[in-house]
Formats: sequence, C-alpha cells, structure tokens
Amino acid sequence: MTMKKILLFLACGLAVEAGYAQANPKWAAKAKKAVFSVVTYNANNQIKSTGNGFYIQADGTALSDYTLFDGAQRAVVINADSKELPVECILGANAIYDVVKLAIPADKKTEALTPATQPAAVGETVYLLPYSTQKDATCQTGKVTKVDTIGHQSYYYTLDLKTTDKTVSCPLMNAQGQVLGLIQKNASEDATESYAIGASFGAALEITALSMNDANLNRIGIRKALPPTEEQALVYLMMAGSQQDHDTYLTTVNDFLRQYPHSAEGYLRRATTHLDFGDEAHFQQAQADAEQALKVTANRPETLFQLAKLIYGYNLGLSQAAANGEAGKKPLGDWNFDRALTYIQEAVQGGDQPLYRQLEGDILFALQKYPEAFAAYEQVNRSEMASAATFYSAAKCKQLIEGTPLTEVVALMDSAVVRFTKPYTSEAAPYFYERAELKAQMGQWREAVGDYNAFYDAIGGRVSATFYLQREQAEVQCKMFQQAIDDISKAVEMEPKDASLWVEKGAVHVRVNQLTEAATALQKAIELDPKAADAYRMLGYCQVQQKKQKEAFANFAKAKELGDKVVDSLIEKYGK
Repeated sequence: MTMKKILLFLACGLAVEAGYAQANPKWAAKAKKAVFSVVTYNANNQIKSTGNGFYIQADGTALSDYTLFDGAQRAVVINADSKELPVECILGANAIYDVVKLAIPADKKTEALTPATQPAAVGETVYLLPYSTQKDATCQTGKVTKVDTIGHQSYYYTLDLKTTDKTVSCPLMNAQGQVLGLIQKNASEDATESYAIGASFGAALEITALSMNDANLNRIGIRKALPPTEEQALVYLMMAGSQQDHDTYLTTVNDFLRQYPHSAEGYLRRATTHLDFGDEAHFQQAQADAEQALKVTANRPETLFQLAKLIYGYNLGLSQAAANGEAGKKPLGDWNFDRALTYIQEAVQGGDQPLYRQLEGDILFALQKYPEAFAAYEQVNRSEMASAATFYSAAKCKQLIEGTPLTEVVALMDSAVVRFTKPYTSEAAPYFYERAELKAQMGQWREAVGDYNAFYDAIGGRVSATFYLQREQAEVQCKMFQQAIDDISKAVEMEPKDASLWVEKGAVHVRVNQLTEAATALQKAIELDPKAADAYRMLGYCQVQQKKQKEAFANFAKAKELGDKVVDSLIEKYGK
C-alpha cells in the first residue's frame, strides 16, 4: 500500500472516530441508565407489546408511549442494569399525543434525565439516546426542523432524523444532556423525518378528579394513581364508587388511605365498602374503620352522622329485602337501627343540624316510634331545610300515629305540594298521587280527581292501567261518568286480558244505562274468567232490562252457583 493510500485510510478513520465522538457526548454514559425497555402483558398474562421509556424523576416517575399500554393489564421494565421492575401505577395518559406517565419502584441507583429548561431551536443539533444494556450507548444525531407549541411550556418537535420502531419512546436530548422529548412512532419505516413530543408535556400529565371517566385511561388495566390533592382524590373516590366493583374499589380506597391516613372520610368509605360484602369478616373490618374514623376526625358530629346513615342504610336494605322475600345480606352484630339511633343522637348533641334531625326521624320511623319520629320531622320543617320531601315524611309518620285525623295528614301534604309551581314536573308527581289517595279515603272525590289529574300531567301521561282504574273509581263517586268511561276504557285497552277491568267497565256502563256496552264488556269478562260471579250477575241485570228473561235468570243462577251474595235480591225482585 502506498503512503498516499495509508494516509487517506487514516484520515477516513479519524473522521469516523470524530463522528462517533460527536454522536456520543460525555453525558451519554450516565444518561443511558435512565432509559429502559418495557414489556406489557394482556389479560391472559401473554406478552402484548415491547417498547421503551425513561425516568424523568429519581422517585421512579417515567414516560413511555400510550400505544404500548393500551389494553395492557400489567407491565414491567428492564433497566440498563438488566433488572426487571413492575410498573406500579399510571400517573397520567394522553392518547392523542401517544404518551403515558408511569410510576416505577425507585432506589438510590435510579438515574433520571434532567428536563430541558428551554425548548430546542430550529436548526439545533439533537441526540436520540437508545435503550442499551451495553457499556456504551451510541447516540443518533439529527436536526430540529420545526417547533410547535402545544400548551403551556409544552412543545412538539419535527426532526431531520431517521427513526425506527425500536427507538419509539427513547429520549431526545440536547447538547447539554437535558431531555427535550420522547421519540414518536413514524408512519413509515422509510421516512427520513421524525417527531418527538416534549418531555414537559408528559411530565405535566396527571390523574384528576374526573379521570375516572377518561376512556383512554380506562383502556389501561393497570392501577391508576390518585389525584395529587386530597380534595380531588375524594371526588375521584366518589366517582370510582359507582364504577368499580367491590374488590377494585377497595384497592382504590386503600391507596387513598395510604396517601391520606388522617382522612375520616376515607375510613368511612372503606367501612361502607366492607359492609357491602355483607359477611362477618368484612363487618369486623368495617367496625375497625368506623372506630378509626372517629379517632382521626376533625368533626365528630359529622362523622357520627355519616356512620348513622351508613348503618341505617344497611339495615333498611335488610328490611326491604325481607319484605320482598329476598335472601342475601344478614344482620351484622349490633349494627342495627338502635346503634344508628345512638350515633345520630350523639351527633345532634354535638351540633343540632336539620340534616341530623331528618336522619333521626328516619331511624325512629324505621323503629316504628312514630310520635318521636314526627317530632324530629317537625323540627326539620321549622328550619330552612324544609321541603316537599320533609313534609311528606312528616305526613306519612302522622298517618301511622293512632287516632290522627286524616285532615291533619292532608294538611301536611298540602304543605308539601305548595312547594311546587306550575307547570308541574315528575318531581311533584308522587306528592299529588299521595294526596289524591288520602282525599279518596276521606270521600273528597272531586278533589281526589283533581290531584290524580295533576299527577297525570306531571308525568306526561305515562301511567298504568291501575292508575286509570283508580281515577275511574273516584270519578264514578263524584258522578263524572263520561270521564270514568274514558278511563276504564283506557285501562282495558292497556290490559285486555284482565277480567276484573272488564267487570268494572261493565259496571260503569250499567250506571249510565248503556246496557249494550255493559253486556259486551261483561261477556268479555266471563270469557276471560268463567268464575267471575259478579259479571254473571250484572250481565243478568242487563238482560232483564233488555227483556231477555231466560238468559238473565240463567246468568243469575250461575252467579248464585259461584257464591255471589247480591244476586238473591235480584232473583227475588225480577222473578215475580
């Protein structure tokens, strides 16, 4: 080889060496320890995807791409020392910009990248730092061709840099060894242009009070962190309670209490969750949480109120299940209505609030102590908390006190109804219906019909055949016969196989001497129920009026055979 060729070869070698030196700055050896490999797993514990990520804080906070975690049920990282660590929880995610923020166990050796204090400038040289378990990590270099601002101090970079699938979510660094962003997946392997989402954007991701409804977060099966403040975390807990199953929610509450060990509400929520299981083992834990809540609370009356409400609600559910013949949860220890009453009365002593009195009334009502319950409701109704619902509670209680005139009950219902204004909505409907029933019991039929009409309008006419029957019976009593016929006709239209409705329809037509219509309805009733004695009797009456004596007495005989007690007088009257 000639000297000229040797010199040329050495020159080329020096140039290459200089290029590698330029691509591997001094900070690269240390910075590479912050980069790791990620493996995600599906619900069957099979590998779903592999990719990259890097630490942005020494406490184990890290970034990776959302796509890698979409649908994952668990994940691990393999750091630069080949050590495998679990992804503990998700700290935030954004599917649009394909970035996820993670929490990974950290130790004294955890190396994190320092965020850049300034965005990169167009034309600036940048470095792609790959994941490597080798001593040296070879950086790729490129140029920034465009910088877009996508939020407060958040940037999106367009790069003159060729990347591959294996470099997705690797960090993009500046010359000072600060992290600018993470590399994103290219649309094509052949593309010479690539993109990076700013690391500051990923670092700013967090779980908020409303994250429970974030569909993208919910697609990740890995546990989510709680919001950063206790107030937001409590809202998150409240929303989680209606969306998570018992076991998952219990895990969420445990996380909350680890983060906020002096939160009485946290212990109350966990006690509620334990109680929902309805077994002795969880009941013991619920009791322990209740005691702890009372120890740490800064507002003892409020905590006593919440405990009383919890115990009352559980036992009310037991009573309703028993009334419906349903099997399920069982009484637990001394957490009964009496215990709930003890708690709420102590709460009242510590701070007499209308809300406490309302619950006291409810518990006393459940214990069938109606005079005492009414006294509690009366205190509520003398307060600013008085409402249609509180007057309704008082009315129902008053109705069950022996010897109470119905006029006093109706007066309380009047106080409930007067709190609504026209046009009435479905919220007012139950109160009108209840008052209509009371007025019907008192024989105030026309007023009862007025309340039935208000109920009908309030719920937009969405009523049952039973309602039409009830209103029809009131209308008959106050001689509103056409309205009664219309209502009973609507009832049989809705329930055409109910023989009793056809009997009632026949009876109304008889009242107004519409004998043909009455006979048709009564024959339909007999067709549906051949043992409807009253239908035979009334059909016989119609036939007598129509001069069909033979048919009439045959039906009278059938009614008598079936045990009708009224037909004898008709036989005696018309048999002469």
